Amino acid sequence: MSDELEAAGAAVTAGLIASQVDGASATPAARTEPHAVCRNCGRSLSGAFCAGCGQSAHIHRSLLHFGEEVLHNILHFDAKAWRTLLLLVTRPGLLTRRYIDGQRMRYVSPLALFLFTMFLMYFVFSLTGGTSISSAHLNDVDRAAARAELIGAIDEARADVAQHEAALERARNQRADVVDAELDLNAARKTLQVVEGALAAFDKTAADAPSGAASAAEPVTAALSARIETGNAALDDAIKRQLKNPELAFYRLKNTAYKFSFMLIPISLPFLWLMFALRRDVAIYDHAVFCLYSLSFMSLLFASVALLSLTPLSAWLALITMVVPPLHMFAQLRETYGLRTRSALWRTLALLCIAGTAFVLFLLFVAVVGLR
Repeated sequence: MSDELEAAGAAVTAGLIASQVDGASATPAARTEPHAVCRNCGRSLSGAFCAGCGQSAHIHRSLLHFGEEVLHNILHFDAKAWRTLLLLVTRPGLLTRRYIDGQRMRYVSPLALFLFTMFLMYFVFSLTGGTSISSAHLNDVDRAAARAELIGAIDEARADVAQHEAALERARNQRADVVDAELDLNAARKTLQVVEGALAAFDKTAADAPSGAASAAEPVTAALSARIETGNAALDDAIKRQLKNPELAFYRLKNTAYKFSFMLIPISLPFLWLMFALRRDVAIYDHAVFCLYSLSFMSLLFASVALLSLTPLSAWLALITMVVPPLHMFAQLRETYGLRTRSALWRTLALLCIAGTAFVLFLLFVAVVGLR
């Protein structure tokens, strides 16, 4: 089907070029009226939009109209995003229930929101944590290896950006909802900026360090490496390699955690299914939507806590992180699954245990993948 559309599009383009040559003297008004055939696929038009590809019959060539279109898309995104965020914070169960029941055009999809909020948390942690990869204490061989790894991360980020740009273009051509695709693309672009910034900081410290420089902490690292005996030679070697540059190891773990954050969903779903195993009206899809929205809120919460840690309100952060998550879980459980207070309470306690277990399993997965 796509080949046919491309062929039709090429034919239409050739015809338009010829008509522009023959009709060069036509008035501007005549050139801006809707056309009898679609400019994109060549199909005959019977209304304001093409029945074949969905493109508008009216083809504008006005900067003013272009500005109106940009403004419309921005306002449309803001309205949809703010509506979703408002319910996510105040009525998470209602948001989850509405999306499960099919009311989806007014809200950002749970997967897109999850990916965006996870990136936002990662970005905020990178800014507030002040973590950068230092190369001042590495020898030349380790410095070259660390830099090569950063370059590889940049290549992966660029490939991710290109993939999401293609997905956004496909969404626009198919007249699908482009908001989710735009969110994914923006997140990918921000990730690329973060990794490029890490490489710039790494190169700056490398330029200030003398050739062959060694860390003042090398005796401590050597002593720790000598005492590592897990019984697995491969694991021992992996740990010793990471001890040579703990900052690089931490960066790899953080980057791996961000890239594989979606693994929290399959880790959590079996536990949620067990909590509602006797409910025949609840599908595994419902649990997935619940997990995605819940994790999106937690990501926003921890990003906010990281920002608040820089303010005088930092003394209240421990109380916030202890009180807000269980209250949000209770509210979301009760309204999503139509639970009574007592049933929602014990499930909230169970969900807190599930969250802790899933987080530990996720950290083990990140350590295995990120430090291999």
